[in-house]
Amino acid sequence: MNESFGARLRARLDAYGPLCVGIDPSPALLGGWGLDDSPAALERFSRTVAEAVADVAAAVKPQSAFFERWGSRGIAVLERTIADLRAAGTLVVLDVKRGDIDSTMAAYAEAYLDKGSPLAADAVTLSPYLGFGSLEGAITSALANDAGVFVLARTSNPEAAELQRPVAGQVLAGAAAVNEGHAPFGPVGLVMGATLPSAELALEELNGPILAPGLGAQGATPADVARLFGPVRHTVLPSVSRAVLADPKQVRERTLRYRDECAAHLSAARK
Repeated sequence: MNESFGARLRARLDAYGPLCVGIDPSPALLGGWGLDDSPAALERFSRTVAEAVADVAAAVKPQSAFFERWGSRGIAVLERTIADLRAAGTLVVLDVKRGDIDSTMAAYAEAYLDKGSPLAADAVTLSPYLGFGSLEGAITSALANDAGVFVLARTSNPEAAELQRPVAGQVLAGAAAVNEGHAPFGPVGLVMGATLPSAELALEELNGPILAPGLGAQGATPADVARLFGPVRHTVLPSVSRAVLADPKQVRERTLRYRDECAAHLSAARK
């Protein structure tokens, strides 16, 4: 039998420590590496990052938008990046933030979660703002394919608060209902920004993982992650991108530093 997403994530967290590294080949980062803005540079950047972090991070999170902007050539690079990461045994969280209803949601799920798809990832990010029920097709597909989803709940961008705060509890309740009875995690995680002043939610009810973006360039520190998520520290997957990607010669070194600092602070939060 194939292991569930929750079991695979738990194993990676235990073996490699709590860190997810983003692959965000923006024009600015490509330029900072001395690369031109082209599909060839996109591939060089992505492969360099993948090779540097695949064996030291619990998960890697390609940002689909930076590949999509190059059309079919960019998607081809994304397919190869996902294939390389999965061949290395790394968990792939594909950051697509999709959200729709019925047949459209099912099509997104087929593209990103079906094991036969060239874009199949271990998990994807989803937007619940057409109603949590609109995610049913993706959640059903995740369960059928031993995959997971991370649903936006309270994200790190400041303009999100007015919309997200009133409905975050509903998102949590929907996720918790799906996750009930699953071990060690259910298939539905939440995206909770590490830059928030407080978690504001009873996350102990989730029984699922928490993807916490905002480390580094957005201002959050490993100590902030431990402070915000102490009660559910064992479920947290902090995510960092620009802070480790700025210098191609230091991607691995910076990844190890963030990983070890997150592990130390989250371990200390147990006491």
